[in-house]
Amino acid sequence: MLVAFSVAPSGDGNPDGSVHDAVAAAVTVVRASGLPHRTTSMFTEIEGEWDEVMAVVKGAVDAVQPFGSRVSLVLKADIRPGRTGEIDGKIARLETAIESIRGEQGSGTTISE
Repeated sequence: MLVAFSVAPSGDGNPDGSVHDAVAAAVTVVRASGLPHRTTSMFTEIEGEWDEVMAVVKGAVDAVQPFGSRVSLVLKADIRPGRTGEIDGKIARLETAIESIRGEQGSGTTISE
C-alpha cells in the first residue's frame, strides 16, 4: 500500500505558527523505518504492508505529540494488494503518459475537452 500523510501539532506550540521541528521529528521516524518513502513540502509518502505502514504513521503522530496539545493527521491510502514499487512506478507511468501527450501534440494531433 501507499500512504500519503501529513501530521502537525496544534494548540499550545510555536507562537510563529511554524511546525518544522515537529515535522522533522515525524520524518525522522519515517526515515528510520527503512520503508520506501518520499517527503514533499506538504505530505510524506510511504510504501509497505498495511501493519508496517500504519505503525510508522502512529510513530510519526507520537513524535509530533510533544509539540502541541493536539495533533492533526491527514491520510490518503492507495491499497493495491500484490503491488510493490508503486511509490516510483506511479510517477514513471505518469511521465510516460505526459511524454505520449507531448508526442501527439507535436504530430499535429490536437487535444480537445
